[in-house]
Amino acid sequence: MEFDAVILAGGRSSRLGGSPKSRLVSGGRTLLDHSLLAAHGAGTIVVVGPDPGPLPAGVLTCREEPPFAGPAAAIAAGLAALADHHMAAGAELPVPALTLVLACDMPRVMAAVSAMREALAAGLEGDGVLAVSADGRRQPLAGFYGTAALQRSVAEAARRGALANASVFALLASLDVRGLRVPPGSTDDVDTWDDAAALGVSGRAPGQEPDEGPAAPRLNPTLEENGEEPG
Repeated sequence: MEFDAVILAGGRSSRLGGSPKSRLVSGGRTLLDHSLLAAHGAGTIVVVGPDPGPLPAGVLTCREEPPFAGPAAAIAAGLAALADHHMAAGAELPVPALTLVLACDMPRVMAAVSAMREALAAGLEGDGVLAVSADGRRQPLAGFYGTAALQRSVAEAARRGALANASVFALLASLDVRGLRVPPGSTDDVDTWDDAAALGVSGRAPGQEPDEGPAAPRLNPTLEENGEEPG
């Protein structure tokens, strides 16, 4: 299955003291590393957010405009970066039909991504699939979406000036996206220090000295009621 990936790694992380979630650690890897591993097999990966530090060769970076404008704006920035990359590559690099969108705050998301890939490989129809937790919570920032359909939705939202601080559910409203139950805990995210403790996530990057005060986190939540995190 061919796909690109947009990893959202920005936001103010207000409930975590402003430390970036991407640098929190679970099982010896940063949360950004876990997201990159979950996106393994993508043709091209773009990380959207502030300077993420060293990245694997070939991984792109960009920033949403304006900064901290939320997940819909971050998805738009990521798609634009991917489109520019494919245009520069010309016919040598065809645009994959699917784009994986992941928020960078789910340490166990690889299991969810694997389940969605299996469903798509089995012939799941529509404009994509998003993860649904065991308790029925839909997670739009863990999903595979038809690239062309997502680009059209972003373009329409941009024409209406409706990207900044917008709901991702609103961005996806015109798409025929199916929900898929994924393994329990695979979309559990880190919004607070209590979440981090429950998931065994620490606030120290490998090789760093402990921070003064609490641990250390990141990402910023825009629309809690919709279960979304901003970009």
